[in-house]
Amino acid sequence: MKSAVVVFPGSNRERDMVAALAKIHGTKPQLVWHGDTTLPDVDLVVLPGGFSYGDYLRCGAIAARSPIMADIVAKAQKGLHVLGVCNGFQILTECGLLPGALMRNASLRFHCKLVHLRVDNTDTPFTRRYQKHEVIRCPVAHGDGNYFADPETIARLEGEGRVVFRYCDAMGTVSPETNANGSINNIAGIMNERGNVLGLMPHPENFIEPLHGGSDCRPFFESLLAAA
Repeated sequence: MKSAVVVFPGSNRERDMVAALAKIHGTKPQLVWHGDTTLPDVDLVVLPGGFSYGDYLRCGAIAARSPIMADIVAKAQKGLHVLGVCNGFQILTECGLLPGALMRNASLRFHCKLVHLRVDNTDTPFTRRYQKHEVIRCPVAHGDGNYFADPETIARLEGEGRVVFRYCDAMGTVSPETNANGSINNIAGIMNERGNVLGLMPHPENFIEPLHGGSDCRPFFESLLAAA
């Protein structure tokens, strides 16, 4: 699988993502600078976590207007697989590839911990190696992961099965107590209508092997490899 990871000023998870993709897909991704205007010929492009442009204005707002984003948006609309993790999710909402916005955590604190996620949609290129409603563990590290959208958008996301991941407990129960940041309906990750663009706040690249403390997120990357 040919992939690329975009680097913005302030990105800090690009090396983790490159390592995960290379380990599971067997081919090292290309690093693409935000100032480039054209993507290489790839099957997947990843917007990694970090603090692009220092999170000035709004998280991801400046990065969403970087030169490379025009080509990413155009190719995503034609079917290119796009993954945005944490800050990458914020960038995807800011550039319009995904609806809604990521706001400050309800606690007003930065959260860096292991959480449980329920996989609510397995009919996607990102989750086909999971079972529906399977519970996995995944790290989070964010201060602005509180997903928000207007009621009509939320109803559409829920009705169309576009909520892919949800914060839960170890048994899969979704409740306010298991909500990592205050997101509406405990939403941790969503996809676009076509199903080729996914944004999620947790970091699957940091939980793929025993040295990480678990490999719950390995099937995430294996799903992408199978899709390609």
